[in-house]
Amino acid sequence: MESAALNARFGGRLLFKLDAMQVGGAFKFRGALNAILGGFDARFAGVVAFSSGNHAIAVSTAAALMDIPAIIVMPGDAPRTKVDQTCANGAEVVLYDRERDDRAAIGAEVVRERGYQLIAPFDNPFVIAGQGTVALEMVEQAGALDARLDALAIPCSGGGLAAGCALALSGVSPSARVTTVEPEGFDDMARSLEGTTVYRNTRLSGSICDALLSNAPGELTLPILRRHGADGVSVTDEAVLAAMHEAWRSLKVVLEPGGATALAAVPVRPPPRRGSHPRHRLQRRQCRRADVHARAWPASLRRSWDQTKRPPTG
Repeated sequence: MESAALNARFGGRLLFKLDAMQVGGAFKFRGALNAILGGFDARFAGVVAFSSGNHAIAVSTAAALMDIPAIIVMPGDAPRTKVDQTCANGAEVVLYDRERDDRAAIGAEVVRERGYQLIAPFDNPFVIAGQGTVALEMVEQAGALDARLDALAIPCSGGGLAAGCALALSGVSPSARVTTVEPEGFDDMARSLEGTTVYRNTRLSGSICDALLSNAPGELTLPILRRHGADGVSVTDEAVLAAMHEAWRSLKVVLEPGGATALAAVPVRPPPRRGSHPRHRLQRRQCRRADVHARAWPASLRRSWDQTKRPPTG
């Protein structure tokens, strides 16, 4: 999807891959389904995952499709809609305190005590490969629009989507650059990509981007992104809110905060203020005149004018 108005303000073409329309409302279903189809060992009694929401929904959906029991470990401050959707998929939800508890330890306990297989949200080869199908589709769809991908701005938490896309692009569009986008204060991936040190976030909560609050880069994803020359940026919550508004205004699409970070990172000029464009000024002058020309209206409004001899209100 693209917007001519946004393209004009950007000075180039902006193509949007709307995986908010994917099953479960996010790209995560790709990796979750691939992990279950390709990596689930039938010797396990079920699957367990930890997630603030989107991976939870994805794994619970994929597990339900394959008739596999699922336990999902979620933070207590996860959006209620995501918790409810995960439960509606038939999964057992275990809540934890994001500030005090270790979700990985809780997941490991489920593995030991219940005999379930862990599907990590990003440090899983099958998950990474599944997320990489996003980039494969983008290259194909961009080609259908007579466009070539120069760069991808990708919302990032642990880096599964970014790493998968980097791997896919290395084969089908090696010149395309990958840039990860994280909330300000949670930019562990961006800082880690700048050198050889692996950084962790000191904060575990405090951003509206609940889907992007991993405390450290993935052990598998960071080396992949470094190897493929990715870089990273961070955006403020204020910029994310503005991007959500822009997505609705220009694309008529509702995005959750984490999904809007990529647009928030794009240097787009602000829209012209109402009345600042010459056409707007002309319209305002015309509206002040008493002799409004009815023939400029649609036929239905002209009929209303003819019947009432006054312009319709509202």
